[in-house]
Amino acid sequence: MSTFLWDAIAFGPIHSRRLGNSLGINLLPNERKICSFDCVYCECGWTDRNHTVSDNDFLPSTQIVKAIETKIVSCHHNNIAIDSITFAGNGEPTLHPQFAEIIDRLITIRNQYYPDSVITCLSNSTQLHREDVVNALKKIENPILKLDAGTEELFQFINNPTIKITQREIVNHLTNFKGIAIIQTLFVRGRVDNLFYDNTTAENINEWLRNLKMISPKQVMLYSLDRETPHKNLEKVSMEELKEIAKKVQDIGFNTTVY
Repeated sequence: MSTFLWDAIAFGPIHSRRLGNSLGINLLPNERKICSFDCVYCECGWTDRNHTVSDNDFLPSTQIVKAIETKIVSCHHNNIAIDSITFAGNGEPTLHPQFAEIIDRLITIRNQYYPDSVITCLSNSTQLHREDVVNALKKIENPILKLDAGTEELFQFINNPTIKITQREIVNHLTNFKGIAIIQTLFVRGRVDNLFYDNTTAENINEWLRNLKMISPKQVMLYSLDRETPHKNLEKVSMEELKEIAKKVQDIGFNTTVY
């Protein structure tokens, strides 16, 4: 089982296959994954479903912003390039109760030290019912929002939400980001608990494409496994298959990148 967790608020920069030189931001605890999903492929391992998440699990925004600014100032003084300042970390960043405030403070810091860099948030799309989260995500250059499945069955199986939420709810909220959202989809197949799943099937791809038409994203990012996963019986989807899926996305009019 993978148990990789980031041990700092601000880390890197590290080279990202999607984002270039990326300075990571972790709004979650260093010792615990906190997420509204329990994805079968998550590099951070399993979500503790016995833990009731509260505001006490999160560091205050003042402490987080100070750590981010200290890191960015250090990088600036040392002439370290930063292409993207990226919210990722040990779970879902938009669960932080002061996410919107942190975004506003970061925009000011970025504009001062790295005005040419972009701000990215890798999100699982489960908090888009919150107006503060939506408004914050619309302020940044790269709201990268997850949509791993087309069908409800595969969504529940692959993303395994820890909260009560449906695929349809997520898609409906994503339509508020027309022309703004970058949709990220991880394609994978494997056997989990004696059940085989594959989100590259024709049925799932057709539903997923139908959802993309509703969302009308700025860009679609396709990728497969790159790191250790909690389940050992997962299979990486080949670049050839990803390119075939990308062609279908391009055919319906959306800019697509394969990683």
